[in-house]
Amino acid sequence: MNFTLPAWLAGINSKSVAAPLIIVLLLAMMVLPLPAFGLDILFTFNIALSILVLLIGLQTSKPLDFLAFPTVLLVTTMLRLSLNVASTRVVLTNGHSGAASAGKVIESFGHFLIGGNYAVGIVVFVILTIINFTVVTKGAGRIAEVGARFTLDAMPGKQMAIDADLNAGIINQDQARTRRAEVGQEAEFYGAMDGASKYVRGDAVAGILIIIINIVGGLIVGIVQHDMAFMDAVKTFTLLAIGDGLVAQIPSLVISIAAGVVVSRVANDQDLGSQLGTQLFANPKVLNVTACIVGGMGLIPGMPHVAFLGLAGLFGGMAYLLKRNTKKKSEEVAPASTEPPKDSLEASWDDIAAVDILSLEVGFRLVPLVDVRQNGELINKIKGLRKKFAQTVGFLTPSVHISDNLELKPAGYAIKIRGVTMGVGESHYGMMLAINPGMVTGDLQGTYTKDPAFGLPAIWIGHDQTDDAQKMGYTVVDPSTVVATHLNHIIGMNAAELLGRQEVQQLLDLLAKDSPKLVEDFIPKVVPLGMFVQVLQNLLTEGVPIRDLRTIVETICEIAPQVQDPDILTARVRLRLGRAIVQQLFPDGDELSVISLEPNLEKLLMQSVQMGNQSSGIEPGLAQSISRQALEATQRQEQMGHSPVLIVPAAIRHTLARYLRRTSPNLRVLAHEELPETRTIRVNNLIGRTA
Repeated sequence: MNFTLPAWLAGINSKSVAAPLIIVLLLAMMVLPLPAFGLDILFTFNIALSILVLLIGLQTSKPLDFLAFPTVLLVTTMLRLSLNVASTRVVLTNGHSGAASAGKVIESFGHFLIGGNYAVGIVVFVILTIINFTVVTKGAGRIAEVGARFTLDAMPGKQMAIDADLNAGIINQDQARTRRAEVGQEAEFYGAMDGASKYVRGDAVAGILIIIINIVGGLIVGIVQHDMAFMDAVKTFTLLAIGDGLVAQIPSLVISIAAGVVVSRVANDQDLGSQLGTQLFANPKVLNVTACIVGGMGLIPGMPHVAFLGLAGLFGGMAYLLKRNTKKKSEEVAPASTEPPKDSLEASWDDIAAVDILSLEVGFRLVPLVDVRQNGELINKIKGLRKKFAQTVGFLTPSVHISDNLELKPAGYAIKIRGVTMGVGESHYGMMLAINPGMVTGDLQGTYTKDPAFGLPAIWIGHDQTDDAQKMGYTVVDPSTVVATHLNHIIGMNAAELLGRQEVQQLLDLLAKDSPKLVEDFIPKVVPLGMFVQVLQNLLTEGVPIRDLRTIVETICEIAPQVQDPDILTARVRLRLGRAIVQQLFPDGDELSVISLEPNLEKLLMQSVQMGNQSSGIEPGLAQSISRQALEATQRQEQMGHSPVLIVPAAIRHTLARYLRRTSPNLRVLAHEELPETRTIRVNNLIGRTA
């Protein structure tokens, strides 16, 4: 005959019902009477459980290895209190018949441990309670409180370290998720331990009250109900109350020690026993000095010579054995190799760390801006600007590696490309930056500064001044926008440095999905990959987007069989992209307001280029005059609300653009041939005064 469980019972997980079952049993112990034999079993189990918890705490290498410990504290505390209630019922009910009526465990603790002397029992119980309440539990609670505080304070830094390792490729997404979970669990563990330590302290207070109630209640029951003599009642019920208190207080002390061990551990790969063995008794010099001091105390007249001298001999013997073992190991290792010993700090190829292509370092006050757990806005804004840059310029920049740098100012940040600092600034968390675009109608109270991205005058103000600043004409932005705008500006100004062979190959792979024949023989039959990368970098250097990659590749395929010069290829590509370039600079209207060269200067520069001279061949005085006038013309164009664009013949466009790039970075140099025939040109400024 096969016996099968009902379907509803078979589907229940035994582990899932364990916790409710324990709670029901604890409540039953408080309400239902238990026989003396049952109390013996439960008191023994309580002692065994406390020893088990202590041993587990000693074997853990870090607090998170015993993550259930706060709950264990609650359960063990409730178990002791339930046993106190059950034993109190038995003591008051059957105590008049003798000490054995409350069970063998209580009788043993009442007679053998304290010699049957209730005065001694009271003193021992009070001492144990004081040790538990004022020393062990209070210290463990304080450590848990401080640990919780420091763990919460350190969480942003730990999260940033995890994000930095993830961005650097040191760990993967699963490992990062695991480490983030450990950081959160650590904070929750110390917070729970801070509260759980109050259980043990409350248990100590309850133990004192319970023993007083048991003595008073026993005297009343014994004298009034059972006509016992006063001294007999005092002796019987006091011994039973003391035995009951000790059998509960000793496990409580053991659990408190376990709590102190767990929260006071400094996490490493060793358990407590290994740590004590390697750190407390591992130095022969310290053991020798200790042996000398203890031995000297043993020679003092009146001292217990056997105890002191015996202990001194023990420490001296341990020191001798340690020294001999250390020497033996060194002799065994020495002849094992004829090669010179390698220093543990010897350099290796593993010490070489890859340089981040694009990185952002922040001071510690800006950590909340990049901390995901604190809803850091800067992370999302960086993702948004990378997406916008890819849609506008035509390729995806490398990921931004974000890290904290204690060498920076607290509110400072640094933007680096390939390890080189390209921009620095400050952004004050909790404040707003009011930027003066040049048309404000009033002044604000705050800290004057400059916009880190464009150098415009600005003021750091409080949130309550935002509305007033906007009414006065200021452009008000938050701290994360300040950093994101500066980063976007740096990326745009240095786009060519962020485009490498890997990014170009990814662009070609993307183009091959729509135009496989075009890409099939392009690299390396038409041009080498390096030359194609240089052409694209030339376009980006001059602010030309490479979104229309198909047109760029088709143009190079047409010209490359006759020309292999990257500069000439770039010029021909610019001619094909002329409409897109002009559309980018002049999105509205058919009229192009531009800057031009004075005819004589234009002729002079044409002759210089035709003779083979570069920009460095221009007469220094003339070169300085061109730079100065180009800068002035650029400023006038911007004040008039027009894009600063210089129109020159194609033959001198590349030379002049490269020459003016440093002095007038906002000035764009276009060739006449790049302008669409449908657009009207109006010259607002001339460059050509040679004086």
